[in-house]
Amino acid sequence: MANQNIDMSKLRQILKFYDQHQGTRTIRDLTGVSRNVVKKYIALYKALQIPWDELGKLNDKDLEALFIEVDIMPDPPARQKELYAYFPAAEKRLKQPGMTLKLLWQEYAATHVDGFQSTGFYKHYKLWKARSHPSLHMVHKAGEKMFVDYAGKTLEVIDLESGEIKTVQVFVAILGASQLTFVMAVESQDMEDFIRCCELALHFFGGVPIAIVPDNLKSAVTISSRYEPRLNENFEAFAEHYGMAVLPARVYKPKDKSLVEGAVKIAYNRIYTNLHGRQFTSITALNEAILALLENHNTTPFQGRTYSRMDQFNELEKQALQPLHPLRFEMRQTTIVTVMKNGHVCLHTDKHYYSVPYTFIGKKVKLFYSKSHIEIYYKYELIARHERMKGKSHYTTERAHLASFNLHIADWNPERFLTEANNIHPDVEAYIKEVLLKKAHPEQAYKSCQGILSFAKRVGHNRLIRACQRAHQYGLYHYRAIENILLRNLDQTEIEVEPTHMPKHDNIRGEEYYT
Repeated sequence: MANQNIDMSKLRQILKFYDQHQGTRTIRDLTGVSRNVVKKYIALYKALQIPWDELGKLNDKDLEALFIEVDIMPDPPARQKELYAYFPAAEKRLKQPGMTLKLLWQEYAATHVDGFQSTGFYKHYKLWKARSHPSLHMVHKAGEKMFVDYAGKTLEVIDLESGEIKTVQVFVAILGASQLTFVMAVESQDMEDFIRCCELALHFFGGVPIAIVPDNLKSAVTISSRYEPRLNENFEAFAEHYGMAVLPARVYKPKDKSLVEGAVKIAYNRIYTNLHGRQFTSITALNEAILALLENHNTTPFQGRTYSRMDQFNELEKQALQPLHPLRFEMRQTTIVTVMKNGHVCLHTDKHYYSVPYTFIGKKVKLFYSKSHIEIYYKYELIARHERMKGKSHYTTERAHLASFNLHIADWNPERFLTEANNIHPDVEAYIKEVLLKKAHPEQAYKSCQGILSFAKRVGHNRLIRACQRAHQYGLYHYRAIENILLRNLDQTEIEVEPTHMPKHDNIRGEEYYT
């Protein structure tokens, strides 16, 4: 068909159906033109980068000039042959950051005085690329993108104890420019496993690309959108940790993910087939076998080329990657909390309290927590960050967060109140210790302690000592108990020693009398 003219009406049908998103098989059936010819003219159509709305307005002569005349040229001039021989090296260099077709033409023109002008250079490059790469893979700059996805086919490991065959997922990542590939088996496609796989891929490549391109996996994208997909918060935090942008593959745009899908197909041929018949009793053993086969895949020359993926990586992409973050990413969990009147929020998992700026008191905030850190956001604004502490019912406070009238509270702690109580009497210290233990929230205990100890100045040490002894006798450990004992002068009466088993009597005053 290459040396025969295709009927222009058939060509128009092919282009029109393709513009309507019909597949090559459907177009073949609708037009009666062989699928290979359909694919060839679709590739030329893509290379020309002219919208169908414009092409459809051309007459047959102009359409033939674009699609047919160059195609049927039996013996191109020597100048064109020389140009086409120049293109393979030019294509490779085009992957370098900052390299453009214009710069390549300028270099070409400097050494080829009688060569093509820029317009002819660009046109022939597009035609050469369409014919040498019929699928028209997108050109990716070195260090620009890492594509990730899961293979559709799974692998298996055998549980030694039960003999049960367990299905495992297979994760695939590929760098856009060099096509260096990473493959590993993993238990699931859940968020934690997905992020761990992406992180291990970065460490396998030894650097970080500008962007990561996931398919619309639930682990990466919570809501798909052509214009503004909503990302999973943990995956977005992972990308931010490593300084990457996230560019989810667009729905119904197969070229966005063609590279990783191609890598999956090659993995089937070069990895899956070589694992066939072998048994593995752990994912670790399976991944060791995958890694050996992966090395062979990455060092095997491309079909029709003298260089491999690893060669391209070392030459073009390795130095273009950003450095790895020195710390591994930590998964985060989230919860919505309200800032308390004391300017703190509670991480209920640990029952620990963390300060935020006092201007956010009463606001609902989102709390992100990992194993090591706490981050607090209000309407997408980071308002506080703390190291995660595990002390139950303790406070972590940044003094700058507190209003001036609350700054003195930041210096309150159990030791301060116990020391002050001991200076009055050991029985007062023992009582204050019980108050600290009984209260659910430390700040409540601190305020009670402050109030109880203030009686030393108001009624004297002796009365406070006897009031604490009296309250302790009845197991009452709060400010109001001491206050009522002093108001009713019960500290002035003799403390009776109760029998081990107090008899029940209707006239005995209960706890409510003292509270």
